[in-house]
Amino acid sequence: MRDTHDAAAHHVRFGAAQVTPAEVVALARGQARAALSDDPAFVARITAGAELLDRILREDGVIYGVTTGYGDSCDVAVPPDLVDELPHRLFTYHGCGMGASFTREETRAILAVRLASLCRGSSGVSIKLLQALAALLERDVLPVIPSEGSVGASGDLTPLSYVAAVLCGEREAWSAHGSAPVAAAVALDAAGLAPIRLRPKEGLALMNGTAAMTGLACLATARAESLCGLASRITALSALALESNAYHFDATLFAAKPYPGMARIAASIAADLGYQSDAQERNSARLQDRYSIRCAPHVIGVLADALPWMRSHVELELNSANDNPLVDVDSGRVLHGGHFYGGHMAFAMDSMKNAVANIADLLDRQMALLVDSRYNNGLPSNLRGATGERAAINHGLKALQISVSAWTAEALKLTMPASVFSRSTECHNQDKVSMGTIAARDCLRIIALTEQVAAALLIATRQACALRHPDGLPDGCGPGLRAALARLEELVPFVKEDRRLDLDLARLLEAIRADDPALLP
Repeated sequence: MRDTHDAAAHHVRFGAAQVTPAEVVALARGQARAALSDDPAFVARITAGAELLDRILREDGVIYGVTTGYGDSCDVAVPPDLVDELPHRLFTYHGCGMGASFTREETRAILAVRLASLCRGSSGVSIKLLQALAALLERDVLPVIPSEGSVGASGDLTPLSYVAAVLCGEREAWSAHGSAPVAAAVALDAAGLAPIRLRPKEGLALMNGTAAMTGLACLATARAESLCGLASRITALSALALESNAYHFDATLFAAKPYPGMARIAASIAADLGYQSDAQERNSARLQDRYSIRCAPHVIGVLADALPWMRSHVELELNSANDNPLVDVDSGRVLHGGHFYGGHMAFAMDSMKNAVANIADLLDRQMALLVDSRYNNGLPSNLRGATGERAAINHGLKALQISVSAWTAEALKLTMPASVFSRSTECHNQDKVSMGTIAARDCLRIIALTEQVAAALLIATRQACALRHPDGLPDGCGPGLRAALARLEELVPFVKEDRRLDLDLARLLEAIRADDPALLP
């Protein structure tokens, strides 16, 4: 995953058109740059929303979060001469986040999602605020945002308070060329930017939304999709090393239970193994292979079939107005609701957690088969590369299998759905909350652990295939599998004598998170 901006990257334009999760990911990884639309119709719509709030304020004098306190304090009237100060107070008292800060990649995703939402034109913000938010992305001035402190309704208030604060020149930020955070005012100045003054409602509009959980969900969706392909390729490598039966992946078999994602995974494994549907020969002494090989499409396919609806939820949330209240320019009304509630994101991330962790568990079982001489069909114990008298002091991948088990256990432990742990907060005003940001954070952690499991399996299958086929792969193997194994041979030397493997794992993780095309189907 990249963490620097590419000057030659294409632009993602924020305006009336919708933004895709893939574009958010490209922005987050520095593969694209942000630009705010200057289309006159878009500018006019944004301006009309801000002017509507000004008009209602002049004529009626009462707007939630503008002339009143926030949340349970909505009945507290704010004196007219203090209205301009209220947005500053909102982000100030929400400055209580804790825990590790979001990464630069995650922070860019959060900024991009908040900008996309405010561009819907229903939040009553000024075009100047959108320009200032877009400038943070354009100049890569990134607020330092603690990851803990959001219950996911009333939106991601505490995390997003750090965005509002940095726009106003307060708290800390990463500058484009610095390796450590600096004072926000310093980072803005270095980028040629100046702090802004928030208009009434703009603090609420920035903070009262689902940008943190949705930004993380965009990243999680992209990484989960890559894991589907990687897990299918690893399964093919495991099957090859174990001399498993390729007919378990026959297209006719999967036509009888026609989940499209599951069928795609089976077809990918079959193609890697060079299997033809009219072949009936058995490769193994066993009529049926163990479930971690035979049922791999059924495990990986759950995520493959769920990803389309997960992605659609993320895209809808990304392109929605999700603060409160909203303004309707056409009718001239201010509408009070609860679109800050992140229930759909919470459910998508909790569901993704489960599906991804099951893939970690599947690969963990494949690892157990590969290293155990009772089940690996004649391979050395622990895939040991040393022979002769030196075999006695070499232990092969014994410790790697233990680490895989530890990572898998941690991933499985985190699958408890966060969304069922709603807490009543803020004097029982926020008495039902989504926990969407916790779900998204857990999901990314499970994905990271599963990527580590996958990296270990790449070492194991590379080792096992070299031991099984020292003179080269069988003629029937597919070109994709051959290319993947050749890439693995570049990244991971054969383990003949015991050595540390953490550097190999780190190298493979970098390739996995960069979506190395040779490793993916």
